[in-house]
Amino acid sequence: MIEVIVGVVCLVIGAAVGMFFSRSSLNTKAKFIIDDAKKNAENLIEKANVQAESIKKEKNLQAKEKFLELKSQHDADIQSREKKMQEVEKRTKDKEHKLNDELSKIGKLEKDLDKQIADYSKKNEILEKKQHELDTATAKKVEILEKISNYTAEEAKAELVETMKAEAKTRAQAHVQSIMEEAQMNAKNEARKIVIQTIQRIGTEQAIENSVSVFNIESDEVKGRIIGREGRNIRALEAVTGVEIIVDDTPEAILLSCFDPVRREIARLSLHRLVTDGRIHPARIEEVVEKTRKQIEEEIIEVGKRTIIDLGIHGLHPELIKIVGRMKYRSSYGQNLLQHSREVANIAATMAAELGLNVKLAKRAGLLHDIGKVPEQESELPHALLGMQWAEKYGENPEVVNAIGAHHDEIEMKSLLSPIIQVADAISGARPGARRQVLESYIQRLKDLESAALSFDGVSSAYAIQAGRELRVMVESGKVNDEVASQLSYDISEKIQNELTYPGQVKVTVIRETRAVNIAR
Repeated sequence: MIEVIVGVVCLVIGAAVGMFFSRSSLNTKAKFIIDDAKKNAENLIEKANVQAESIKKEKNLQAKEKFLELKSQHDADIQSREKKMQEVEKRTKDKEHKLNDELSKIGKLEKDLDKQIADYSKKNEILEKKQHELDTATAKKVEILEKISNYTAEEAKAELVETMKAEAKTRAQAHVQSIMEEAQMNAKNEARKIVIQTIQRIGTEQAIENSVSVFNIESDEVKGRIIGREGRNIRALEAVTGVEIIVDDTPEAILLSCFDPVRREIARLSLHRLVTDGRIHPARIEEVVEKTRKQIEEEIIEVGKRTIIDLGIHGLHPELIKIVGRMKYRSSYGQNLLQHSREVANIAATMAAELGLNVKLAKRAGLLHDIGKVPEQESELPHALLGMQWAEKYGENPEVVNAIGAHHDEIEMKSLLSPIIQVADAISGARPGARRQVLESYIQRLKDLESAALSFDGVSSAYAIQAGRELRVMVESGKVNDEVASQLSYDISEKIQNELTYPGQVKVTVIRETRAVNIAR
């Protein structure tokens, strides 16, 4: 194309030059140049035409190739689209086929359902008819049963309900028993509370010491020597000791009467020394009594010190130590007061340790809880309040002071230490044999427990064990089965709870066994 344009330009130039030279009457050379230029231009045009034709053919060929390529690509796209459309069409046909199958199944199910509904309606009619016949027959039977049993339907229902109640109660009791046993196994946290509320029995023996009120003599001749001429010796002895000395017809015995056990002990020891020495007259009596009084006071202080050392109590006021020593010569209901206080101190310390409280304070309060029982001068105050005043006066801890004053509920309890001391005091005094007065009631309580169990039908024997803390009940296996045994245990415990008085709790164990005995000969 470029060469054609160049040829055209050259032809134009040649024409222009020819015109120029023709106008100027150029010579032949110029004409020759023009002719030559024309030929060159024609040649160039021819070449240009050839090249243009060649380019045209090449471009047509490229266009055809591009067309074929695009056509091939277009055909491939069409084929791909047709393939996808065929797949979609296939899936659609499959879904349509499945849908037709489902519709066919639904139609079949509807027919089956209609058939079943018709069958149900028919059976329901038959059932209603049978129910009517059954109600009629039942009414006739109830009427016949009422005539036979002389019970109306309501009365029979009430009796049946009572029977079912008894059976349900038995089963419920068995279930409750199993729950209680499981709870007891997992009651570690509740055990700390139970320790305060439960009075345990103490198995260790304890000597019961009484303040001596009888002075034994070898013969009645000594009585005359003690009385002295015109009774001067006995008057001097009573004046110095503050003890009333009773000399009566009691053989080989003289009675010493005084509210103060310490003074009574001084009089007893002084009499013993005077009788042993043989010299009995007013001056000697005063001398011996004075020595004995000093000896007793030293012994009281020594007993008090030894007691607090044994219990591990420190910092106790000297006056309180002296009061503790005086408790050795005092008894309460036949129970030695010092031994009782030591026992209360140990029990309270054990319980305080279980509850995570101050063990030392508990032991201190337990030892001092009855100090108000040994006043040097008679007081109108209750011993708990008097002991509280002394403890407060000599600088004891406020919790200890409150525990002393509240152990018989004279004042309000303000700390956990107070109920512990109260319970420990009850434990020491209530155990079997601790006090003369309690022993009889303890034996009677055991008899009442056994009698309560024996009052039930089917009970062959009953034994109160563990100091009345447990009741073992033996039943006849022929009359009492396992369910009735469980109910019997509950009924006996209810009767004990409602009718008897007892400390703490009583465990009721019902034992049922069957024995088969044969002898091989």
